Amino acid sequence: MSEPANATTAEAINAAAARFLEQRDLGRWTEVDQNTLDTWLAQSPAHCAAFWRLEAVWADADRLSVTRSFTPRTTAAPRRNVWPILRRSIAAAAVIAALTATWLLQPEGDRYSTPTGGREVITLFDGSQVELNTNTVVRIAAGKRMAWVEHGEAFFNIKHDAAHPFIVSVGDHRIVDLGTKFSVRDEPGRLQVSLVEGSARVEQQGPTANGKTAVLTPGDVAIATANTITVSRKTEKHLASELGWRRGVVIFDYTTLADAVA
Repeated sequence: MSEPANATTAEAINAAAARFLEQRDLGRWTEVDQNTLDTWLAQSPAHCAAFWRLEAVWADADRLSVTRSFTPRTTAAPRRNVWPILRRSIAAAAVIAALTATWLLQPEGDRYSTPTGGREVITLFDGSQVELNTNTVVRIAAGKRMAWVEHGEAFFNIKHDAAHPFIVSVGDHRIVDLGTKFSVRDEPGRLQVSLVEGSARVEQQGPTANGKTAVLTPGDVAIATANTITVSRKTEKHLASELGWRRGVVIFDYTTLADAVA
């Protein structure tokens, strides 16, 4: 069963989940289909949310089938198996409901923000910390190792958990933490990821994704745009200067006044 690689909108995600469930229920499920489903689920938490929600509705529809044996028959007319039609109707209703409940596919959790000139340190449930720079907005999933940077700059000090990597989404990119310290700076049309310690992977996502990724090691700075991801090296001193805001200072070196103000 082939599946579009760019099924990322709420409508497409729910439709794809319904097709997977219908194919599996019809009994024509193969190992290739299962591998395709596993790959699709791993692409995005939104895929998992849609699939699990529809699967639960699908299971409820199956449980309703036990009521058929209690349905009185008033005529001797030829029997027609209407259950597949009923189940598909229930599934279709579930898809429609899922399409309207788009919040399931949107960033979840608590929203944190800092005003201009402000800073804040957030300690997560697993001991990891997120430090917000001035004029920054992030959203952090409760009880999950997931965060979204909506605007500004944040420094992530993440506790290592190989089985549950920490994922930071920023627009059409995401950073998969492999146990590390890194900063994320979101600017119009440009994302900068600076790795201080450990390892992290920068990936493209969304409808324009072209499969580009970059695995960072300490000292690497990735610049990601809509179509490219480039990686350069910076010294420890240079990175420390860029992260001076964490100590309440801003350090400039051969910088014009206009750039400094910006």
